[in-house]
Amino acid sequence: MHDTTALLVELGSVILGLGIIGRFAGRIGLSPIPLYLLAGLAFGDGGLLPLGASEEFTAVGAEIGVILLLLLLGLEYSASELVTSLKTQYPSGVVDFVLNATPGAVAALLLGWGPVGAVALAGVTWISSSGVIAKVLTDLGRLGNRETPVILGVLVIEDLSMAVYLPLLTAMLAGVGFAGGSIALLVALGTVGFVLYLALRHGRLISRAVSSDNPEMLLLVVLGLTVLVAGVAQQLQVSAAVGAFLVGIALSGEVAEGARKLLTPLRDLFAAVFFVFFGLSTDPAEIPPVLLPAALLAVVTVFTKIGTGWYAARRAGIGSPGRWRAGGTLVARGEFSIVIAGLAVATEPRIGPIATAYVLILVIVGPLTARWTQPAVTRIQAWRDRNGKDGTGAGEVPATRPAPAAQEEFVSSAD
Repeated sequence: MHDTTALLVELGSVILGLGIIGRFAGRIGLSPIPLYLLAGLAFGDGGLLPLGASEEFTAVGAEIGVILLLLLLGLEYSASELVTSLKTQYPSGVVDFVLNATPGAVAALLLGWGPVGAVALAGVTWISSSGVIAKVLTDLGRLGNRETPVILGVLVIEDLSMAVYLPLLTAMLAGVGFAGGSIALLVALGTVGFVLYLALRHGRLISRAVSSDNPEMLLLVVLGLTVLVAGVAQQLQVSAAVGAFLVGIALSGEVAEGARKLLTPLRDLFAAVFFVFFGLSTDPAEIPPVLLPAALLAVVTVFTKIGTGWYAARRAGIGSPGRWRAGGTLVARGEFSIVIAGLAVATEPRIGPIATAYVLILVIVGPLTARWTQPAVTRIQAWRDRNGKDGTGAGEVPATRPAPAAQEEFVSSAD
């Protein structure tokens, strides 16, 4: 009974605190994500007031938060739109991999971590956080923007790439041979392919089976189906987030619209829990010793991610403001980076603290770059246009000597 009381007190305090933080963030025009993370950091292990009773509940709530974030993203788009996006965006996926995995691999080799450490840290710096970005797009009201399908295309390519990357990394960490790694890879790819096939060929049948005029029944069926598919996907070495996203893709029409309205409040609640849990699971004492290398790596990969988004949006024919918005939105790293670091820490313990510090920096910076990259670039370009390339002052027109003919005409008219 005492444990239940402590759980209720802690959980109620956390949720109330999140509400207050969210209102404050709205007042100052900021995404609440960085504040959620800092709150979790303050009350986690090694923080000001550790919360022990609600830790297990918060961990489960965080998993549900990621699943709901990706489900709601999937509900925004149809299966045909997903396939079209993958076909058009795969060159952007290659550029994304080269630009963002390379800094992590190089950093790991310079630190002397060897090939396995290089592959692990490359994954940490490569993959953007679908959960954070989904929340940012919602907070900023950009789900209907022209660049949003491009952003989602890059994220989907990254998430689907995890179906290949994670089994290979697990095999490398375990020292499994080529045959064992190949089997895990084939199972993961087969799972993703099967779910995509169902979404494309039988999406209407799935929507019809799920459909209900009773909001309660619709909520229970959609939520239960999503969690079930996410769990099966995770068991088969595919990301639970990918499974949830594909469920959202499979649902369409009135079912998708109704599910979106019912699940949005749940998503907002559990998404906040996810970001708090990330902070709770981070020991502040581990961050200062690795802050400098993590910050340097973060600075480099901020620019490489902005470059990725700019390139992807440019290929889609989107104008300059949309390109910069796409680049700034892709900066945040999060859940996948932590999963990768968690897998690798047994083989290379040093990757844990630096990955945590790196992700914490970018999960705070990411919402800020999403909001301010395009306005900052616009202001810089306007300042350059005002001053001109020759250093002329703002608003000044350079003095020129009148042409001789014009000067003579002016003198004769004055006479």
